[in-house]
Amino acid sequence: MGSKKRDRSWPPADAVAPLAVPVTDNHTHLPVAADAGGPGSEAPLSAAELVERAAAVGVTRVVTSACETTTWQESLALARELAGVRVALAVHPNEAVLHAGVRETGPDGLEPRAQEHHSEPLESVMARLEETLRANADVVVAVGESGLDFFRTGEKGAAAQREAFRAHIALAKELDLPLQIHDRDAHAACVEVLKADGAPERTVFHCFSGGQQLAAACTEHGWYASIAGPLTYPANDSLREAVAALPDALLLVETDAPYLPPKRWRGRPNASYLLGDTVRFLAEQRSLGEEDLCHRLQATTEAVYGSW
Repeated sequence: MGSKKRDRSWPPADAVAPLAVPVTDNHTHLPVAADAGGPGSEAPLSAAELVERAAAVGVTRVVTSACETTTWQESLALARELAGVRVALAVHPNEAVLHAGVRETGPDGLEPRAQEHHSEPLESVMARLEETLRANADVVVAVGESGLDFFRTGEKGAAAQREAFRAHIALAKELDLPLQIHDRDAHAACVEVLKADGAPERTVFHCFSGGQQLAAACTEHGWYASIAGPLTYPANDSLREAVAALPDALLLVETDAPYLPPKRWRGRPNASYLLGDTVRFLAEQRSLGEEDLCHRLQATTEAVYGSW
């Protein structure tokens, strides 16, 4: 007999009990037509269905990150069509590498796959990003995700990522917007760039994955840590220790959907309607009641992103 096929389907709409108090998923990736493949694509749910499921369990607002040029306009349209949706716009660090014309294999061993839209030079993309941010201030609440990803790139790519990261930092400060940081295997380098250039007043390490040193840097500088599903994974003791050292006032929660679902849904697509598992795990870790933590998280969310 062969091994049992893993369930890759969407968890049911009522998979997670409603939260005591509404919270915001401050970093997700709602599906748009430009997306190809990915978790849940075999039997897709629309952005409208995902937002509806989330609202039904107390995740009443979401920030969808559009960090490829091909997803910008459709994501902006979703924010105008769907209640509770706002947008973060940027050029993902791995996208920046491709727009910069760098084609090198990183530590992950994968060959970069350039597509037609990557023929637009990075300088042109960044100029267009600024125009798009300014023209859509009614629904854009953050610049992001930008940062450094040393898992997927070599030295040439890292240089392109730094250039793009610095441009995003400057843009966030100029437009007085929060900056959502993608940091993969690059904790010290991200801190170095932020300190050298001066971090935006509201700086968020999305899907916080650092250890004690990054937690200490966030605490010292008032940078926010957005907590996602990996906090619940059994092997992540060092992550839990780092998060435990962070003050309540610097914590946010997110899904990074459709990736990184909480422990009991690993291997299946993630979505904002599953965020309650992460929230409850975080409440238990910090010895806080669910309602108390939700109030704190929502207050911090509004301090960073405003209210809508």
